[in-house]
Amino acid sequence: MTVAISAPTVGVSPFVAERVTVEGLDFDRFYRDTSARVVHLVYATTGDLTLAQDCTQEAYARAWQRWRQVSQADDPLSWVRTVARRLAISQWRKNTNRSQAHRQLALVAQTASISPDRVLVVDALKTLSPNHREVLALHYLLDMSIEAIAEDLGAPVGTVKARLHHGRKAMLAALGGLEAHHG
Repeated sequence: MTVAISAPTVGVSPFVAERVTVEGLDFDRFYRDTSARVVHLVYATTGDLTLAQDCTQEAYARAWQRWRQVSQADDPLSWVRTVARRLAISQWRKNTNRSQAHRQLALVAQTASISPDRVLVVDALKTLSPNHREVLALHYLLDMSIEAIAEDLGAPVGTVKARLHHGRKAMLAALGGLEAHHG
């Protein structure tokens, strides 16, 4: 078995710069190296870990079914993130008017194994608009640049900057003006 990997290009996702010639290995590596980040993004966007895991799993299953096309895309990870986010949004819309969804979210906040800081942040994220949550998650959890977020969302750079600005202000207000303490 021969595996050919080209040298990575600076500033380009390793899944764009590297092309592994063994089909199964390429997807397996892609999944292993990226799935946790997609779960984190969807979780930060929705505040529901189970939904995040389900949507991420479905997004990767769809990518696997279309791997020949997805692997040739400019950024396969962006394709998976977009599918996972859209699945989460669809599910969120279905659950919006169901009281059961509200009870499930309340149970998550009361679970003893979750740190109080996480509960505060997740609760604060839930108060933001979906657009603000999404941009904050992409920027802070996935460490994406403003330009990369704009390209990923198909939005102007100025719109992304505005959403980040207003999202930060709304998070600060939702957290009751708590200052961030590091270390």
